[in-house]
Amino acid sequence: MAEFLLDFEKPIVELDKRIEALKGLEGVDGEIAKLQKQAKKLRRKVYSRLTRWQIVQLARHPRRPYTLDLIPYLFTDFTQLHGDRGFADDPAIVTGIARFRGRSLALVGHQKGHDTKERIRRNFGMPHPEGYRKALRIYKLAEKFGMPIINLVDTPGADPGIGAEERGQSEAIARNLQEIAVLRTPVIVIVTGEGGSGGALAIGVGDRIYMLEYSFYSTISPEGCASILWRDSSKAPQAAEALKFTSRDNLDHGVIDAVIPEPSGGAHRDWQLAAKFIEEQISQALAELEPLSTQELIAKRIEKFRRIGKFKTVG
Repeated sequence: MAEFLLDFEKPIVELDKRIEALKGLEGVDGEIAKLQKQAKKLRRKVYSRLTRWQIVQLARHPRRPYTLDLIPYLFTDFTQLHGDRGFADDPAIVTGIARFRGRSLALVGHQKGHDTKERIRRNFGMPHPEGYRKALRIYKLAEKFGMPIINLVDTPGADPGIGAEERGQSEAIARNLQEIAVLRTPVIVIVTGEGGSGGALAIGVGDRIYMLEYSFYSTISPEGCASILWRDSSKAPQAAEALKFTSRDNLDHGVIDAVIPEPSGGAHRDWQLAAKFIEEQISQALAELEPLSTQELIAKRIEKFRRIGKFKTVG
């Protein structure tokens, strides 16, 4: 894939290229050290002042790791499972069984694709009803064999097409919400990129919900919000500020349990390090959840979602 740079990344990358060009030359160690210090300072300054719209751009970065990119770093013995046993296999959702630090677990995650051909095949990570029904089939399998479930969320939203509606898109999403709420096994959710509306929420119910630092989780995309409010999708940056949907916003609102840090410059800069941060959070969550009885697990999960939200009495 050709290099893809966001506007605010360009000054940092230019410095990095200058440093690489100097490496191997004699008598320039001092200049390299000076440039490295300058690049570190600039990177810290840029990424500490990102707007919500810039975070959206990072969450959508074409080099950002998706489910199939993270699996080799997070799990071993992954076996992919296909199909909903009713209509078809949906490539927008990847499901399977794997091992995490020696324990068996079930995995469900969105998959967008890194090139045009794969993106079209996977519908840009927008699942159809059969994708959510496939996920539910895996959830039930995990429950039967007492395996924890890991959900990796990264989707613009559920497929909005006529075919998806004809095959019961809303029912499939609602069924997943109902069934996951009372699953008799731990469920851990991680928003790795875009958390788009019901398309994300359909696999977003869990005992622990985390977000990568430069991801977002919202009822609507900023473009969709701008189109509704101002009839102008170009006002998406303004809508992003109003929606307050970044990882920090969602943590402040009590929607998620913690923010998972990303490598300097974003997860697309270092997939392996990003996966390491995710792995540590999964390990901690499992240590907290696995000792709970089934009754405690379900009761705490339901109570968790009942507490989400802030309300203000007017008048």
